[in-house]
Amino acid sequence: MAYYKHIFFDLDHTLWDYDANASAALFELYDHYKFSDLAIFTKEELVRTFFEVNYELWGLYNNHRIGRGDIRKRRFPQIFQKLRADIKHLPENLESEYIGLAPTKPAVFPDAFEVLDYLAGKYKLHLITNGFNDIQQTKLKYSKLEPYFGHVVTSESSKARKPNKRIFEVAFELTGASVFDSIMIGDNIDADIAGAQGIDMDHVWFNPKREVPKFKVQHDISNLLQLKSIL
Repeated sequence: MAYYKHIFFDLDHTLWDYDANASAALFELYDHYKFSDLAIFTKEELVRTFFEVNYELWGLYNNHRIGRGDIRKRRFPQIFQKLRADIKHLPENLESEYIGLAPTKPAVFPDAFEVLDYLAGKYKLHLITNGFNDIQQTKLKYSKLEPYFGHVVTSESSKARKPNKRIFEVAFELTGASVFDSIMIGDNIDADIAGAQGIDMDHVWFNPKREVPKFKVQHDISNLLQLKSIL
């Protein structure tokens, strides 16, 4: 077994349950704005369409085709368009209210705290995330994940996005870690795992949906508790 000093986690979809928290925020906003009175779309349709549009926009962002502001400008207008809802029913502040609300939702993946408690006494824990500084810090605060991590390296602070090797280099510079004493844990095979492989870094693919990998990975787990058998 390799000797590790540092563990780098991804945040969204790995520890912080993005889907559960986004859904909770959207349900709340659906009720607040009484969208049911429109009789055009249900809560479930709003959530499903949000994830479809959000995935597309983040794909463009991660490929450097749009910026942060473009995500926020386009997201809900595109959602309403897909739902065939008249844009006149789109509240002016819906995006800003979503951005303010969703990161305060505290859901984490099952067994996250048990695993972090287990690892915290043995390793230095850090985060490498393609998210934005302010949003990720809010998520960490309200989910009570913040105390576990020494450094939080974002795409915004590093000026690079996984799988770009630069974001890992910045993380190593900040933490004093190296590729030889570190391991990356994340859910996104194209960003977290491909990025780690690109610098010959050990890695664990968190794969709760048990998807077939696009390429060979070092470790493939479906539950965070399985980290105990690796680390």
